[in-house]
Amino acid sequence: MVLLDDLISGLGALLERRGEIEPRHIAGVACDSREVVPGSVFVAVRGFSTDGHGFIGRAIDAGAVAVVCETIPEVCRPSVCYLRVQDARKALAEVAGVFYGNASDKLMIVGVTGTNGKTTTSRLITSMLNASGIPAGYIGTGLCRIGKRDIPLERTTPESHDLHGLFRQMVDAGCKAAVMEVSSHALVLDRVHGLRFRAAVFTNLTPEHLDFHLNMEQYAEAKRQLFDRLDGEGFAVVNADDPQADFMTGTLSRDRLFCCTTAGHTSLCDPSMRFEAAISSMSVEGTRAEVTFRGRTMTMEVPLPGEYNVMNMLEAFAVGVGLGIDAATALRALSVADAVDGRMERIWSKDRSRCAVVDYAHTPDALRKALETLRAVTPAGAGLVVVFGCGGNRDRLKRPGMGLIAATLADRVILTSDNPRDENPEAILDEIEAGMAGCAHLRIADRAEAIRQAVEGLGKGDILLVAGKGHEQYQEVGGRKLHFSDRECLESCFEGAGFVTEAKERS
Repeated sequence: MVLLDDLISGLGALLERRGEIEPRHIAGVACDSREVVPGSVFVAVRGFSTDGHGFIGRAIDAGAVAVVCETIPEVCRPSVCYLRVQDARKALAEVAGVFYGNASDKLMIVGVTGTNGKTTTSRLITSMLNASGIPAGYIGTGLCRIGKRDIPLERTTPESHDLHGLFRQMVDAGCKAAVMEVSSHALVLDRVHGLRFRAAVFTNLTPEHLDFHLNMEQYAEAKRQLFDRLDGEGFAVVNADDPQADFMTGTLSRDRLFCCTTAGHTSLCDPSMRFEAAISSMSVEGTRAEVTFRGRTMTMEVPLPGEYNVMNMLEAFAVGVGLGIDAATALRALSVADAVDGRMERIWSKDRSRCAVVDYAHTPDALRKALETLRAVTPAGAGLVVVFGCGGNRDRLKRPGMGLIAATLADRVILTSDNPRDENPEAILDEIEAGMAGCAHLRIADRAEAIRQAVEGLGKGDILLVAGKGHEQYQEVGGRKLHFSDRECLESCFEGAGFVTEAKERS
């Protein structure tokens, strides 16, 4: 149990305290008045659409005994303690850390940031740590995993008080490490304020979230913040093939920087800190690469196709070596790591003559890489088909570019809906079409119907990419989330077309 005075002492910049109450135990920390329970501390955070200061009264009515805010109300209730701070978001992280017993200090935290590849890389690292005798939890897209227990998440990186609550559960479950995806939003909005990372990983940087960051410079600066949060023994692992790698780690000494490359060269780090991978074979089943590091060469088996998946695994391997895990143990653990739903997830017909791939590719770079990868493994004489759309209320400027990528790299294109949200689905398709330079394609707003027609048109050897939603189990339309799974839809369509599917592939 935590006393209010303990939480107050944890505030880094307390400007004013008003109101006195008897020492008492605190029952919770919340920034949403609907989550307040009697005995809570309510932190009034200014959001983009709502301001928590407008809900202080509701929080007190729900039982809040203390309020952390940037502006104290004109009328204060005598039974409540008001604490004025300069930055409520930082304060939320500080009081949550104390409330949950500073559980993050008991964990070796690995953070992964970048535009694409965060989920795959983070899950690979988590599997590697667990298989190597370091119990680790995972926090990222869609879920938190602690042992065999999955906790659904709304955000890739939760709000700071929820994050510290998850750390507490990990420590109580015996975890020694936590691997987490760190989004640019989380860095800018101080959800990871106060955390210290043992390892920070940079996957890549391509245009995304420019409706939030406004330009690529701001987006890159947001990602860079992760590398300022390393602890005293911390190190960075970067995709040295990405043009932004030097910017991300420019302030780090080179003895704390591991560079990963599939291009065969990099001058960012000392040769002893370089990890190089050369692909020796690739199919839709997976990829084999030879990894050279510290004067050694070892074979890496990647159960996914594509150079970018080799990079994801190479970065995970570098993290393992940096943490002192035996190289052979790390590679063995990575080669049998659990698949990530919706990341190059393959669905085969029973006779394996036709393959559908579900992938979360929802940015221009991710779609291009997915199509280039599948093109490289499509059998001679067979075709590559893609079904995709673009989300509503997000990055409108990327839509024509994704249309051009699909038109250029696929043999057959079907445009469809992908979480249209509050936009007219047909208007979204209009903007995608604008970039397709008159290329022949089908336009079917109903996603289930689009997938059905794609499956029924598959010939032997053809590969179908269904891109954009990946692991998601819903279609968001007009403020409602309706159940929808690309995988489930594909399996049903395969059955309907007579292409009976085999058991779900887990490699």
